[in-house]
Amino acid sequence: MELKRSIKRQSVPDALAADIRQRILSGEFQDGDQIRQEQIAEEYEVSRMPVREALRRLEAEGLVAFHAHRGAIVTELSLDEIAEMYDLRELIEIETLKVAIPAMTEAHLEAAREILSNLESAYESKDVAAWGALNTQYHVALCASSGRKQSLAFIKQINSQIERYIRLQLKAEGAMDKAEDEHRQLLKLIEDKNVDATVELLRKHILDSKEGMLAEVAAHRAA
Repeated sequence: MELKRSIKRQSVPDALAADIRQRILSGEFQDGDQIRQEQIAEEYEVSRMPVREALRRLEAEGLVAFHAHRGAIVTELSLDEIAEMYDLRELIEIETLKVAIPAMTEAHLEAAREILSNLESAYESKDVAAWGALNTQYHVALCASSGRKQSLAFIKQINSQIERYIRLQLKAEGAMDKAEDEHRQLLKLIEDKNVDATVELLRKHILDSKEGMLAEVAAHRAA
């Protein structure tokens, strides 16, 4: 019997987009896969209209692209595009964090501590999916006090586009250990208001992640 999927009815396109997004990030829908609107509508027992709207939202996030005669296709980032994403992230996130640190209140710090605690739980259980989503939340939370809405949205969007590759990278031995240790160090330096050391560590954190991800993605595609 074919699997049927249930969603919350109060916002069908939002619920569809959220669930399909997770299926892309988990690798169920892989790079280059066609997402057939008719099949999705049947799986979730909805009409094609909210499915199309959901896919358009994922298109805006860079996760799918519409092609003539093929419909919605899961996007594939080249190694050069992944590297470019990281280069942009380095520039924007570091400048945003520089502004954020002096403006941080105890409420901002407490929000970051709470997310870090959830990251610790995901780390202990080796829940890569939860860790990937929380990783984005954590980096955005560290920069939240900057007040730079466009920069924060861009940081979130970049992480959304590369999260599926982050999950692949995290499966490499020691990758989660290193990232989690650096997350703890970042928060401690921010609590101490040590801007220079925080920026130096964040730059290393991003560049090391970039190198590790490019190696993992290249190996995965060559397999």
